[in-house]
Amino acid sequence: MVEMSVAGIALDAASRSPIVLLRDPSGRRQVPIWIDQAQAQNILAGINRERSPRPLSHDLMAQLMAAGGLALDRVIIHAIEDNTFRAVLKLTNATEEALELDARPSDAIALALRTGSSIWMLEEVVVDASIPVDAEADAVDQEDFRRFLDNTTPAALIRHLRRTSKDEPAQDEPAQSESAASEEDPEADLPSDAGSP
Repeated sequence: MVEMSVAGIALDAASRSPIVLLRDPSGRRQVPIWIDQAQAQNILAGINRERSPRPLSHDLMAQLMAAGGLALDRVIIHAIEDNTFRAVLKLTNATEEALELDARPSDAIALALRTGSSIWMLEEVVVDASIPVDAEADAVDQEDFRRFLDNTTPAALIRHLRRTSKDEPAQDEPAQSESAASEEDPEADLPSDAGSP
């Protein structure tokens, strides 16, 4: 198993759907899980440690667990079935008896953030669903871009933009239709947090 951390919330460029990104300890792999807006807000509130005037659902869950003598030891995202991630909550009660509850990964992540519990993922799931992250290449790209900006005057930038706008097709030229541009739904085969609430 791999202990994961919440890298943040991103938006899918095509569908504008929120994605929670889980990162492995090396920082070289991230697992994206598509979620809905409400789930994204709950996770962001946990990341930012926001306190609302009235308890949100996951705040209430954490308070109920504490009142009932339950402690969340860890969250385990253990499978992808039918393009849906599966997770369990590993709990212990006041007598140290272990309990396991099925949960949506988004709920499990939001609860883990509020209770300071760890988030784990089976290595097979990480291998199947992760995308590579190259932090060194990103840092080099950022440094190259900073140097470009430092060495570019506003006048040079305007000249460059004018040259590139001449290369673009005229407004009256037909554009490729959306259906021709993307014949497949880019999210069709990507795992999500969908499933029973």
